[in-house]
Amino acid sequence: MTDQPSTEPTRTLLPKHGALLGLDYGTKRMGVAVSNSDQTVAVPVETWLVRQPAANLKYIRELIQEYRAVGIVLGLPIRTNGEEGTAAAEVREFGTWVAAQTSIPLVYIDERYSSAEAELLIWMRGESPSKRKQPLDSLAAKVILQSYLDAPERIVPPPAPGTGSNQPAS
Repeated sequence: MTDQPSTEPTRTLLPKHGALLGLDYGTKRMGVAVSNSDQTVAVPVETWLVRQPAANLKYIRELIQEYRAVGIVLGLPIRTNGEEGTAAAEVREFGTWVAAQTSIPLVYIDERYSSAEAELLIWMRGESPSKRKQPLDSLAAKVILQSYLDAPERIVPPPAPGTGSNQPAS
C-alpha cells in the first residue's frame, strides 16, 4: 500500500434529484449557478463579492435554502498539465469548510477552460467588452455546473489528502 492518493476519479455522492449549486470560487469573487431539480439545466445566478467567512457562509446557506439545494458542485482549478496548484488547494480548503458548515454534499469538478467558455458565451451574445466582466463569474459557474450535469457518470477528482475542515483564511 502506498501513501500516495489515488489519481483515479471517484463516483460522486450527490443526490440524483433536486437542485444543485454550482460555485466558481475565487479569492475576490465567486460565481454562482443553480440547476433545475431534474438536474438537466444550469443557469447563472450572480457573482458574489467574497467577504469575511461568516458573511460568505450566511450567503451560501441562504442560497441553499432559497433554491432547496441538495448538493454543491465546486469548480477545481486544475492546471493544463493535470496537476493541482496553490489555487486548487485554496478551493479544496474552501470546499471542505463549506461542506462541514452546511452539512450538504459537495463535489469538485475540473474547471479548466470554464472562464474561456463563459467569455465565448458572452461574445456569442454580441455583448460589448465593457459588459463582460460582471457576468463572467456566474457564467463560469454555469459552465462548471452544466459540465457536471452532462457528465455521463458524473465523475470527479477525489479529495486531496490532508484537507481539514478548518475555516479558510480571508
